[in-house]
Amino acid sequence: MTVPPLSTIGIIGGGQLGRMLAVAAAQLGYQCHIYAPDERSPAADVAQLWTRGDYDDAEAMERFAQSVDILTYEFENIPVEPVAALTAFRRVSPNPEALGIAQDRALEKAFVDKLGARTAPWATVDSLDDLKAAIARVGTPAILKTRRDGYDGKGQARLRSIEDAESAWTAIGERPAILEGFVNFEHEFSIIIARGADGRVVSWDPAENFHVNGILDTSTVPAHPSILAEADEALALAVRIAEALEYIGVLTLEFFAAEGGPVFNEMAPRVHNSGHWTIEGALTSQFENHVRAICGLPLGSTELVAGGAQMRNLIGDQANDWGAILADPRAHLHLYAKRFPRPGRKMGHVTIVG
Repeated sequence: MTVPPLSTIGIIGGGQLGRMLAVAAAQLGYQCHIYAPDERSPAADVAQLWTRGDYDDAEAMERFAQSVDILTYEFENIPVEPVAALTAFRRVSPNPEALGIAQDRALEKAFVDKLGARTAPWATVDSLDDLKAAIARVGTPAILKTRRDGYDGKGQARLRSIEDAESAWTAIGERPAILEGFVNFEHEFSIIIARGADGRVVSWDPAENFHVNGILDTSTVPAHPSILAEADEALALAVRIAEALEYIGVLTLEFFAAEGGPVFNEMAPRVHNSGHWTIEGALTSQFENHVRAICGLPLGSTELVAGGAQMRNLIGDQANDWGAILADPRAHLHLYAKRFPRPGRKMGHVTIVG
């Protein structure tokens, strides 16, 4: 079913990803209606409509759904049950099943394992005793990750030996978790695809990602040759996942480039920080192709517009360097209009093309 221009897209979540989706949608002639619990949100600044409401407010969510023509979401830490309930009123793309899997690291790992992914050794952990048993199976060094709500390095603790078990368990708040064995790798990268309602898939060049303190610092294309050598296998997994989920929209998978081949890290059922370079660096950005996909429009070309591009996140006070950034004529600055810079908070990004 095609949702034509002049229709209204409902976006659940009001962060910077919703902001950039709304900008891309406006260029195609759509209006956007944002639903978010925040007192003020970056996405609401650029959308025609905004409803402030809690995600567990069923009546408000229903009124929101009835006011739009198609629904999508901009991040995965939204309770899946309220989103799934909206399918009674409007189509939700990507479907809530993808949201539910991506929210839980154990479900995610089990799902991709069945599809033939190469993953780090892992085990579920629900207690300190479970953790000690998992260490015996997985080994150390390892990393303990909460099953839910962890991002940008949050909800994680590293273990060098079994002696770190109790402190790691305390550090994550004694919450259900998984223990992952360390992977020997040289590079991190992401594969981003868009899948249309007709099953057609397009993909962007793999981006090489570099993290600082658990937060993405830069994404660069073209990626290192060792990443490019593993990209086809990683892309094939992304396509299998999308097909298994009957996925519509942009899907992101993060990998480690390891000696034996790409090791799956995690997936995000949405547009992604590591794809921000596509706004200026590709013929069609991840945001525009997400809108095209969920609205049933033909997907755009993902071809590079220049020899390469690098996106750098602006974290905390780095956004105050906007003057120096704009002094570089190659710089494309994106500020998210967040009022209060905090350490670790993504305030914007800058992309250099060519």
